[in-house]
Amino acid sequence: MTPLLTWHLLTMNFGKRLAALRKVRSLTQLVLAEKVGCHVTMIRRYEANETQPTLEVIRKLAVALGVSADALVFDEHERGPDDDLRLQFEALSQFTAEEKQIVRVLLESLILKHDASRFTRGNDPS
Repeated sequence: MTPLLTWHLLTMNFGKRLAALRKVRSLTQLVLAEKVGCHVTMIRRYEANETQPTLEVIRKLAVALGVSADALVFDEHERGPDDDLRLQFEALSQFTAEEKQIVRVLLESLILKHDASRFTRGNDPS
């Protein structure tokens, strides 16, 4: 998604966010309804904020739109970690204790390097 689209989605309510994500993927309300397994009238009502979907429908909407459920429901500041990062951390749970310690050391080193770099540039994030 483009930064402008991302910002636009963050300033919307659920219905507008749902409609915008649907349109970005060039889906009609009817096609989205078929993918989710509901009547097109329900998609119209969700987009008009006349009703709110159940958790199961939110899950199906997220899958159909190729986004996380939190991208549909929450503003960015309310969301958890990025999906890719979350999946990587979940994969770490399969590591041995020794491998986890190596990852911790590497991560701490990268964070220190980043902080030192920011400090030497005078806190300029660019």
